[in-house]
Amino acid sequence: MHAYVDSLIARGDVRIVAREVDPRHELAAVVQRSQAESEAPLLFRKVRGTALPVVSNLYGSQRRLCELVGAPDRRFCPRFVDLTESVAGAAMFEPVAEAADLAAGRLGELPAVHYFERDGGPYITAGVFLARDPETGVANLSFCRSMQVSDTELRVRLAPPHDLYKYQAKAEATGAALEVAILLGPPPEVFLAACASIPYAADELELAARIRGAALPMRRCRTIDLDVPAETEIVIEGRILPSVRRPEGPFGEFMGYYVDRSDNNVFEVSAVVWRPGAYYHALVCGSPEDLRALEVAFAARTYQALVAELPGILDVSCYPAPQHTIIQIAPQYDGHAQRVLLKAFGSSTYYNKICIVVDEDVDIHDFNDVWWAVVSRCRVDRKVTIVPEVPGFYRDEAGVHRGRLGVDATKPWGQTAAFERKRIPGAAGIDLADYIGGTRG
Repeated sequence: MHAYVDSLIARGDVRIVAREVDPRHELAAVVQRSQAESEAPLLFRKVRGTALPVVSNLYGSQRRLCELVGAPDRRFCPRFVDLTESVAGAAMFEPVAEAADLAAGRLGELPAVHYFERDGGPYITAGVFLARDPETGVANLSFCRSMQVSDTELRVRLAPPHDLYKYQAKAEATGAALEVAILLGPPPEVFLAACASIPYAADELELAARIRGAALPMRRCRTIDLDVPAETEIVIEGRILPSVRRPEGPFGEFMGYYVDRSDNNVFEVSAVVWRPGAYYHALVCGSPEDLRALEVAFAARTYQALVAELPGILDVSCYPAPQHTIIQIAPQYDGHAQRVLLKAFGSSTYYNKICIVVDEDVDIHDFNDVWWAVVSRCRVDRKVTIVPEVPGFYRDEAGVHRGRLGVDATKPWGQTAAFERKRIPGAAGIDLADYIGGTRG
């Protein structure tokens, strides 16, 4: 990640904050304010209470995600699915010795970032959890929020649908702790692999190597029986204890609400190490960086399910939120969009709450453009589908995520010419700096 951040700085894409900021709310407030007007990453040079600089919004741009996976046409899902389905190479990993300048530290030396007003403490939000299935040894990469309690303890939320939850349950059934390495600032391909939704038996470290297009350098941990990507900025080693639960939360989650305080898993820290000049990655939950990461998983999963059975599927987006799915198609026949909607509903029982199907002339990453298609192409008394009482997101005591809404916002069948969009020749290539100069207002 360090090399990636430095490359973005070199091309002028990073907003650098030189003044000291308080990790208690101020840092998150600056990130939120910046994200409201720009996709640019931020680099905080001075954060109170730590010597480590902090980066944020690194993955908060769909364009940068496409760049990372090699999708210059901005069609992320087709390219990402190709990577997840490609055959593994002969040399996926390259064992390397631990660097001599790898420093040992304490959890308390990391930035203690408090994000939201009611959060129960400082949280690690961008940590990628690396663990192996206790039975098969298959590697899993995932994200879990982690509340910092002391130099030796984190409290983590493991959600029932996720693989790490299953790994921990297997270990706990035998009375064993689950060894885990938390990767803070891993190489971008490892971060993307952690976002992916692939079969349970598939190895996500192998996916990271495929995204990289080369062997992934791996080094041995100091205190646990795991190898970790050697280029990771900061690694927290430890174990999730069996049959131990302690209070964690509240925390401001991705939907924009707080998750109440509850008893969750305990992570016992055994070592903290970082590279020279390491960057700490702080991710504001529910921000564009968080939502784009979630989109990697859910949009790709929906795309994969659709192309397996239906023609004309071009791309899928979950913008602006993971429970809102936009599907771009090249219509093949009257009623094509309705079939796409039904298949999309079944592809993710948790997340595809609202699905909209649009034509290929609509930008699925611009909600204003998508809504324009709904308003100008959808006959709402015939092209809107409601499926009542379908259970949705697993944490839904109030039942607000039950049901499904589908919208066919494609052009009326057989009337393509009448719905041709107007264009101004040359507008896409205009650079306003060539015309306006330095004037404002």
